[in-house]
Amino acid sequence: MIRPTQVPVELDGASVMVHPGEMVAVAVLSAMMRFRDDRSGRPRGMFCNMGTCSECTVWIAQAGRDWRRLRSCLVPIEEGMRIRTNAPGAQA
Repeated sequence: MIRPTQVPVELDGASVMVHPGEMVAVAVLSAMMRFRDDRSGRPRGMFCNMGTCSECTVWIAQAGRDWRRLRSCLVPIEEGMRIRTNAPGAQA
């Protein structure tokens, strides 16, 4: 299978090139290797990778939609997507 040409998305304010159709979780892991920090400040990663645990939850804005909190392992990448590992407006 030939992968589609990479497209830009915004990840925590930085431009990242990713393949459309791949899950947002892939982009986050390849660029950052973390989804959020726990209460003690340690980085958290993936757990189930099938949409049941919510460990990969991120904030996503796309195609004229407002920010929504979604499980990144279930959302395919689209060009121009904006992704935040913390709530929009929160410190990264």
